[in-house]
Amino acid sequence: MKFLAFRLFLVVVAAGLSACASTRDVPRPEKPKPVVYDARYDAVTDEPFIVPAVNMRQFDPEFRRRIVDDPTGEQPGTLVVDPEKRFLYLVMDDGKAMRYGVGVGRAGMDWSGTATVAYKREWPTWTPTQDMIRRDPETYQKWADGMDGGPMNPLGARALYLFEDGKDTLYRIHGTNEPWSIGKAMSSGCIRMMNQDVMDLYRRVPDGSKVVVLPTGEEKSVARNTTTQTRWRGLDSGA
Repeated sequence: MKFLAFRLFLVVVAAGLSACASTRDVPRPEKPKPVVYDARYDAVTDEPFIVPAVNMRQFDPEFRRRIVDDPTGEQPGTLVVDPEKRFLYLVMDDGKAMRYGVGVGRAGMDWSGTATVAYKREWPTWTPTQDMIRRDPETYQKWADGMDGGPMNPLGARALYLFEDGKDTLYRIHGTNEPWSIGKAMSSGCIRMMNQDVMDLYRRVPDGSKVVVLPTGEEKSVARNTTTQTRWRGLDSGA
């Protein structure tokens, strides 16, 4: 009996060791990273279309909306876009500015200059330019007469339309349904913001506000050697 009990004990121990070994060999699935939310970017449900909450893991925390010391030196009420750093500043009183993270145009589609906000629209219609249609007719031709506002519209929940000397520059400051694109250079030249941010900006900025877009890269050396302070390039309407 003792011998049989001892053999049974060995069998149980061996089985246990085998189980431990097999457990170590089987890869364990990684736990999904928890979604992180910020109350400033909660879902907006009292609009014609729902604006989803933004997962804060989709972009760098530095691009969240916040009040900072004004680095621009412009007058209160001025909008200043820094494409290199991917920030838009709304200059406030007392040396402060509201800073927003933005997405900007790809290389060759960036621009710099001074404009005014001629008018604003909620859930705007988007129409590709003729240049965009010529470049990629398969994508843009079907929207030649315009895409109605809505959650799939590339202008997002709000748009500010920029004019220079009374002429439409075809550039916009607008929302986006792709929050992960904030902080990147990938649009057709416009300044894109998270929908919650552009809605906040829309409430703060009246028609006629001044907009300054700083030069980037090679543009900086050109700006230092030119007599004009306004230069628009590549007239594409934002996407």
